[in-house]
Amino acid sequence: MLGGFLAVLSAASFAATAAAGRRGVVTGTPAQGMVLSNLVGVLCFLVVAALTGEITHTLQFPPSAAAWMAAGGLLQFVVGRYANFRANQSAGVNLTAPVVQLNVVVTLVLAVMFLGEQCTVLQLIGGLVMFAGAFTTQQQSLLKVGGPAFSPRYAEAYLFASVAALAYGTGPFMARIALQFSEPLNAISGGLISYAASTAAIATMVLLSPSLWRNVTSVKWENIRWFVYSGVAVAAAHGFMYAALAVAPIMIVIPLLQLSLVFRLFFSAWVNPDHEIFGVKVIVGTVVSMVGACAVAVDTDFILAVLRVPYTLAQVLRLSVT
Repeated sequence: MLGGFLAVLSAASFAATAAAGRRGVVTGTPAQGMVLSNLVGVLCFLVVAALTGEITHTLQFPPSAAAWMAAGGLLQFVVGRYANFRANQSAGVNLTAPVVQLNVVVTLVLAVMFLGEQCTVLQLIGGLVMFAGAFTTQQQSLLKVGGPAFSPRYAEAYLFASVAALAYGTGPFMARIALQFSEPLNAISGGLISYAASTAAIATMVLLSPSLWRNVTSVKWENIRWFVYSGVAVAAAHGFMYAALAVAPIMIVIPLLQLSLVFRLFFSAWVNPDHEIFGVKVIVGTVVSMVGACAVAVDTDFILAVLRVPYTLAQVLRLSVT
């Protein structure tokens, strides 16, 4: 129950950070968003760790677990976040979110390959349904009535959305390995380690690259506000996700995280009504992607029991393909 509640909070927070980040990159750059949101994130985790007393436990974190969290931080907060900002800048959150949400397929594939999880026929079908949902959103060309048109750069958007999906899909797998025998509060120490590793890497890149330095230091005050909002929201999202993974298995946490697709539609309409593409195909593709994600991640026997699937068909759907 606790794990599920934390996962829903994480999904809402991820949706909020996507909307705020999209608003920031309308006139800002993905690099600015990546740098500032990481800085805000590490500060948030430092404050929470100090208030909860977890900061004293950070140095006692098992070395192997710390290595997994640091690697996950570099992958998610540097590679994944830059790619996500770049995808959002190119085509908006509504079009790219179902593609980024394919990270659930990446996570489950890794769980099958390295954690011995089984993949059933139903889960395989769910993965195909997710791809169908992502494809459906790409067909949308109807702009929201009353909003100024913008021209999505589709190829660039879907390329970077795919990179983000790979990075975001691998991160929870690493966090689960690191935190599976931990208490929920240990997620704070783990998150601090992840953010510290990514912030150190980004600081090194900024100092060594004059062009990146000029890019980041030219950020406008209006964009700083949105990137700070995004940084706070994503820090909360990862904190909730790590805590959920500490008390619940991947198969419970990952499906509930797919609710972020629904939350993102509402946040996009609220924060970015003039900078997103809306329409029937976007909504349909989002819903289809979420249904597919649940088919992939929710226990197959549970789904078959709830839907009262006929015995013969149920036997086929629960067959293992691995």
